[in-house]
Amino acid sequence: MSSTISFAVLTVSDRCSNGQAVDKSGPNLKLLVEDGSLIPNASVTEMACVPDEVADIQAKLLAWCNQGINVILTTGGTGFAPRDVTPEATRQIILKETPAISMAMMKYSLEVAFPHAMLSRSISGIRDRTLIINLPGSLKGAAECLSSISPCLTHAVALLSDNSLEVGATHKLIQSSEPQIKTVSKPNQHSQSGCGKHDHHHQHHHHHKHHRHLHENNHLESKVDAHKIAERSRHSPYPMMDVAVAQLKVLSAASLLGTEKLYFREALGQVLAQDVYAKDPLPPFPASIKDGYAVIAADGSGKRAVLGSSAAGQVPGGVPLQSNQCVRITTGAAVPPGADSVVQVEDTHLVHASADNTEELEINIMKIPKVGEDIRPVGSDIQEGQLVLASGSVLGPAELGLLATVGVTSVLVYRSPKVAVLSTGNELQDPKEGEPLKAGHIRDSNKTTLLALLQQHGFSAVDMGIAPDEPQALLDALQKSLAYADVVVTTGGVSMGERDLLKNILTTDLNATLHFGRINMKPGKPTTFATCDYSGKKRLVFGLPGNPVSATVTSHLFVLPALRKICGYSNPMPPTIKATITEELHLDPRPEYHRAVLKWVPGEAIPTVISTGNQLSSRLLSFLSSNCFIILPSSDQFCILPAGSLVDVVLLKML
Repeated sequence: MSSTISFAVLTVSDRCSNGQAVDKSGPNLKLLVEDGSLIPNASVTEMACVPDEVADIQAKLLAWCNQGINVILTTGGTGFAPRDVTPEATRQIILKETPAISMAMMKYSLEVAFPHAMLSRSISGIRDRTLIINLPGSLKGAAECLSSISPCLTHAVALLSDNSLEVGATHKLIQSSEPQIKTVSKPNQHSQSGCGKHDHHHQHHHHHKHHRHLHENNHLESKVDAHKIAERSRHSPYPMMDVAVAQLKVLSAASLLGTEKLYFREALGQVLAQDVYAKDPLPPFPASIKDGYAVIAADGSGKRAVLGSSAAGQVPGGVPLQSNQCVRITTGAAVPPGADSVVQVEDTHLVHASADNTEELEINIMKIPKVGEDIRPVGSDIQEGQLVLASGSVLGPAELGLLATVGVTSVLVYRSPKVAVLSTGNELQDPKEGEPLKAGHIRDSNKTTLLALLQQHGFSAVDMGIAPDEPQALLDALQKSLAYADVVVTTGGVSMGERDLLKNILTTDLNATLHFGRINMKPGKPTTFATCDYSGKKRLVFGLPGNPVSATVTSHLFVLPALRKICGYSNPMPPTIKATITEELHLDPRPEYHRAVLKWVPGEAIPTVISTGNQLSSRLLSFLSSNCFIILPSSDQFCILPAGSLVDVVLLKML
């Protein structure tokens, strides 16, 4: 590879993290990685040591994944001891497991360290473009396991980084050293060519009877015949459903996925699954509100001897303040014993200072102080044992700050769903730098738009690629998506075209329940929603139209509310407000979700909303700068809604 592979090494050990033992395994892994004999062109850019705490491990793994580290090696915490939690912490971080890497380490370990190797629970997996591998805690075991898997790491990083040059070179090397094998397809069986999507396993084609409960290791053969074009229906069998009814069906099918504990700084946007109570009062001591002088109020105004100072972070002395004495104090500092009032510095003037002007010796108080003035009593902000955040609270910046205030660094939240995004269509081409557009193709914009939209709203999703409009290929892509994700979002293949196969494959091959297949709306009429049981777990499948605007509009109205409901949001729907239109708008027989820009005019109580122009469902430009949808009512007469009319507006983002 032309670029350096970045590694991070995380040592997980209570004793090493608190200084009771010296970390030897972590530094040794760094030496092995950077030596060059195991992994060419590699460098360890991050190293850390954390205690055997799930939250601490997860926080470091997430931070390094967000930095874009190529490979993270953990060492320690993989055994049977009660405090060994590295695999559990890792499993909650990774989005895909890499069982062959884990198996290779285990096979090697059993050969050289039997029977103790049987006590290892190491796992490995992928989060975004980072490979995470658990290694044993011993210096020897960690080194041996790294050595056993090192031959695959360069190629693994190239695949994760989408480095087509490196991947292609490796494939050519593999193919040049392998014997040529001919494959024969059975009649009526789809052939699997070796030039398709890269798979790092052998293709075994098993023939199973079709069961109601599907399992991810089943290879199903599609029963959908796309060749009998003349037999296709000219009319949709799915009744037209109102948007509100469809949204209710989606929300009723979207249910919680359980809970997980997260390090609080990684829980932004999550929903609390438990009440949080304050462990301590805030402030934990009487605290000054102002910069000034702590005094005894009964002394009134006049001269005071300045004894010293009380600064924020200091513990005040134990000798109580006496009459006609005062102490300099800063904002937030503890009020010294005996003082019951604070006089701000502006209400005093200096009488005497030390010869070198480093100390104030005497001041004059010009204002009569009051008992309790400018002092925050113990617990005045938060009382010990007080409920500070209720279950169901969405964790925003203020909530995370409050958790830090009360010392809660690990929180129980509702688990976020795993989301897969799959584009379908023979005409689609993945956008790549320097790759010209193929004849008869268009670049796939839907996936990029939807992945970014999901990320913008706090949901991570995995790109499942582009599936052609062929029954077997589409079924295979759906099975891969269902094996990974709780929610699968597809675009294309849901209308009435001869290659619109998604609905048929969902019902015929996957035994899915189709809750709706047509919506009374514009754009987005063929929007489809289904549920199915896969590997014993309920999966949600959204079949969105292929037109870019239609896919984006329906994501806002159906997909995002479902994801929020799964995450525990009590009100998952986007907010709707009233606004006036600035120009006349034509009405359609279907209710229309018109892209627009909402603005407030100074002096006006009701905002105005301005159309973004041409609303064709293929015109993604209509979404540029838009922050809302105008809900235009249906009309059979194609009448016009005059300027100044009051309309409902769906907000898409914070204004």
